[in-house]
Amino acid sequence: MLSSPIDFVKHFSDIVEPRLERTKLHKLIDILFISVAGTIAGCDGPTDIASFASTQLDWCRKFVPLENGVPSHDTIGRVISLIKPEQFQKSFLDWIATLTTDDESTGPKFVPIDGKTLRGSGGGKDRENPLHVVSAWATLQGITLGQVAVNSKSNEITAIPKLLEMLELKGAIISIDAMGCQKKIAKQIVSNQGDYVLAVKDNQPKLSDAVGAFFLDRYEHEDFSQYKCRQHTTTEKARGTIESRYYIVAPVPDEMKEFCRSWKGLKTIGQAITTTTTSDGNETSEVRNFISSRPPKVTEFAKSVRGHWAIESMHWVLDVVFDEDASRIRNGESTQNFGFLRKFVISLLKRDTSKGSLKGKRKRAAWSTDFLEKLLFC
Repeated sequence: MLSSPIDFVKHFSDIVEPRLERTKLHKLIDILFISVAGTIAGCDGPTDIASFASTQLDWCRKFVPLENGVPSHDTIGRVISLIKPEQFQKSFLDWIATLTTDDESTGPKFVPIDGKTLRGSGGGKDRENPLHVVSAWATLQGITLGQVAVNSKSNEITAIPKLLEMLELKGAIISIDAMGCQKKIAKQIVSNQGDYVLAVKDNQPKLSDAVGAFFLDRYEHEDFSQYKCRQHTTTEKARGTIESRYYIVAPVPDEMKEFCRSWKGLKTIGQAITTTTTSDGNETSEVRNFISSRPPKVTEFAKSVRGHWAIESMHWVLDVVFDEDASRIRNGESTQNFGFLRKFVISLLKRDTSKGSLKGKRKRAAWSTDFLEKLLFC
């Protein structure tokens, strides 16, 4: 974590000042600091941030000068909207890199990738449709690794390769839903010394049918050992609901070897069946098929599939804890920059080991600058 406010300035020193010299009443570092601190403390946009900084002016001046007082909410919003998202992200990613210890770096790194639409961001003069963002999340470390904005969900296919270029893929297991199950994406991951676990659905009909048919035959003939299948089952009970997960993997069988020629690194096929039973006896099931460049290790496969839920959980947190879907921030690059700032704050909140919900910790940070300072600098 940051050891001092000096480190904050260091991490954000590479962001190019987007304003003309004559228009700079407030320093860029002042605006960035109060935006980060304010977002941790429950602020949901420039207006809240300006109010927070005015209320906690003496505390803020412990870390940044604010020589001309607190910037207006218009100034905060305008400056954040002018910063290039790539520069904004890089500063936070440099900061995030200081959060990972050597112990956290051992073993494969599970990195799910998924998209989310910021529903309140459409309809402004700069953006007719809501912004859709594809993000990467380090499951075990609980940190965001980057995001790329696209115009609509159909463009995730083009956004995912751009996001992969931002990531260190060596030693990582990348999980992506069916939208990202593309030959070029698989090749990009393996060519950069990473591995993939890709969900397979109707956008790859022949591949999906072949995986499904193979496992259906195994269930019917019960010849799992003959095909070197490995199986794993978990059961969880919460609030009267029982959720059972059955995982099975196998080396690519002979009848599917043709797919190995077009899917670089393909070694394993897998299936995950989730069965949910409610307290009133209702039961629902979901079957999902996968391909992977990893060897057929079923517990690792289960961790990857289950770990993909982490990024979906992060999207839920953004809506529930940060009310992101209701956010009307939409000018320039502010939608994307504030979106990444929220993800970064989730990382900080998750690293705190004290008791309490994430929403509760944001409230504590608003009430106690000692706790806010701990989140920022300890």
